Formats: sequence, structure tokens, C-alpha cells
Amino acid sequence: MKLFGVIGKPVMHSLSPAMMNAAFRAQGVEAVYLPFQVEPGDLVDALRGLRAIGAVGINVTIPHKLGVYDWVEARTEEAEMARAVNVVRFTPTGGVGHNTDVGGWWASVAPFLGEGALRVAVLGAGGSVQAILTALAKERPGSQVCVCCRRHEQAEQLAARYADWLSIRHVPWPDRHETIARADLVVQCTPIGMWPNGEESPVDSPDCFHAQQVVQDIVYRPLRTAFLRQAEARGAKVVDGASMLIWQGVKAYEWWLDREAPVDVMRRAVYGALEREEADRRE
Repeated sequence: MKLFGVIGKPVMHSLSPAMMNAAFRAQGVEAVYLPFQVEPGDLVDALRGLRAIGAVGINVTIPHKLGVYDWVEARTEEAEMARAVNVVRFTPTGGVGHNTDVGGWWASVAPFLGEGALRVAVLGAGGSVQAILTALAKERPGSQVCVCCRRHEQAEQLAARYADWLSIRHVPWPDRHETIARADLVVQCTPIGMWPNGEESPVDSPDCFHAQQVVQDIVYRPLRTAFLRQAEARGAKVVDGASMLIWQGVKAYEWWLDREAPVDVMRRAVYGALEREEADRRE
């Protein structure tokens, strides 16, 4: 029996166990995927322990992506560019770090985008933004990205890091609506609107959205955030945050096992779990 898992804090809410275990069952893989809550101070001990007991690989979530990046003995190009690791494959002497948030995010939005460089509005400047910028640098170099956030220095650091591939500029938070209106692709990367505050939105009025846009919210609890409902009402193509979760899981599964993942099975597991959660909250 192969052992896989996810480490983080908190982690018991993760949908990855349901998604990965469903994939294992569908393909007859003798494996189990478990959640492991790990304190930041225990990270190295946890990684060594998982390797020692023969774990094949793990996913990594908040707050450990940077700590694991420092721990692994080798990293893929995606991990190096994003400066974060969300997937590890253990080796006899340590582990190889990868970042499937990069390819997972791109797979979630690419089917809805045209060709060529993009005008992108990103709300927020947290860790997920680095994966998005890495994907744009790899897949759509030359794109213009406006990072709407409150801290100017965060956006400036990102602009310097990705200067060889992207034109990035900071947009003060109060000016976000005008920036959204000019964008081909809008990605909401703040926790605004996350359950239990599902009626909150980072946008004051839906008037900034239009039918030629693709709009994504990486929040997936609730699945249809107020932000997405605003964009959809104006005719934009909306993409929920669960799609990024699913595709990063697909990429991790394939990287670990070197076989095609059962995408539809993984998709049904995630959306089914989210629908059950929302039904329970309504009762």
C-alpha cells in the first residue's frame, strides 16, 4: 500500500483526500491519501518522518509551501520560478519539490482564453499570485498584469521577479474597478467572500465586468461566490476556484504515478463534496 498525503495547518478541511482516494479507487491503485496537520516548528521532523516510513509523495498547503521549498534537495522549473513547493516526491535522501498550482491554474482558465498576450487584473498579492504569474510567464509571456493590492512593495517585488517575461504594475486598491474593466482576464486571489462571509465581494459594483472577460475567483467555499455572481450577471465567463484545485491535483497525481489521471472522477469527488457541504450549511 502506497502512502500519500497533504500537510498544512489547518488541513482537515482539505478536499484533496476525497479527490485523490477516489482516483486511486477508480484506477485500482493500492494507495491511501491522508491529511496531516503539522505545526510550522515541526515541519522538518514531519517531512523526515514521512520519508522514513516510506511515503511516496505529499501535497503541501498553507503555511508550509516556502518551508518545504527550502527543505527539498531538488526543484522543478515551476517550483523555482514560483519560489514555492506544493508537491513533493520523496527520495532516499530527501525529496524533489514541484509546483502544480502553476499548471493547475493554467489548465483551469486556458480553455476560455484566446491566443496571444493578455491584459490581466489580479486582486491580491499573496502566495497564490506567484503561481499565476509563473504560469503567465511560461504560457503567455508579454502579458500586461495589474496587481491590485494595498501594499505597493509587494507588487513591486513581483514586478522585479517576473520582469523578463511580464509587464507588471501596481494598482492601488481603490482603483481596482477601472483596472478590472480594462482586463481580458480577472483573477480574485484574496480571501474576501470566503465562507462564512459568502456575501462579501472585493468589487463594490458589477459594472466593471463585461461579456468579453474571463473572471475567476480562487475561493471555492462557497463555490459560487458573490464576486462570480456579479461577473456572471454582466455576461462574463466565470471560472470557480475548485477547478484550480482539481487541476493541480490532476497534475500532482500524474507527476507521482507517471500515468494519466481520471480527471472526471476527481472532478466529481470535489464538486460532490462541496455540494454536500453547502447542503449541510443550509439545513
